[in-house]
Amino acid sequence: MTASVTAGASQRGPSTPRVGSPRIVNLAARWINDGRRLDMQGIADELGVSRVTLFRNVGSRDVLLSEALWVITERTLRIAAAQWEAERPPGALLTTGTGRNINAMVASSKGMRRLLDDEPALTLRVMTDPRGRVQTGVVAFIEALLRRDMDELGFVPLIEPGALAYALVRMGESFLYADVLAARRPDVELANRLQQALIEGIRP
Repeated sequence: MTASVTAGASQRGPSTPRVGSPRIVNLAARWINDGRRLDMQGIADELGVSRVTLFRNVGSRDVLLSEALWVITERTLRIAAAQWEAERPPGALLTTGTGRNINAMVASSKGMRRLLDDEPALTLRVMTDPRGRVQTGVVAFIEALLRRDMDELGFVPLIEPGALAYALVRMGESFLYADVLAARRPDVELANRLQQALIEGIRP
C-alpha cells in the first residue's frame, strides 16, 4: 500500500502512524532481526508514508532504533524465561537458567550481530545506556527474577537484588559484546559461569 501523507497535522488521517506506534516499532524490529540496516526511507516506503512524516512521528533514527531494540530485547527475555520455566528442575533458581538462555539467544542472534558489525558505536550506546530503555528494562527484569527466587526458593543474595541485577547485566554485556568493547572474542560460557558465581556466591 502506498499513500501520500501531507505534513500538516490537521491533514493526518487516523491510519497515519503516530509516535511510538507499534506498527512503526515492530516493523523496525523485524528489519533488525532480518539483518537489514534500519533505513528510514525504506521504513517509510513500507509504511506508506513520507520520510518527513516518519521522522516527525519517531523523532529520530536513534529513537526508533532504541524502541525497536527494546521490543526485540523484551521478546528475548520473555522467551528465555518461559523456556527455563518449562525445563527447570525442582529447586533450581529462576535467575541462573533464564540468564543462560538470554546469553545464548543474544549470542546467536544474526540480526544483532549484523547491527553490531555495521554500527558498533551506536548499537552499544543504545544497548548499554544506564538511562536508556534497554539496559534499565533488562536490569528490572533480572531483579524481578532474583526477588522471585528469594520469595519462592528462600534464595539469599550476597548483595541487594537491585545492585546484583545491575552487576549481572553489565557482566553479560562485557562478555557478549567483548569483540566491540575490547577487541576480544565473545565468550558465552565464561559469562554464564561468572554470572552463576556472582548469583550463588561460589567460585567460578
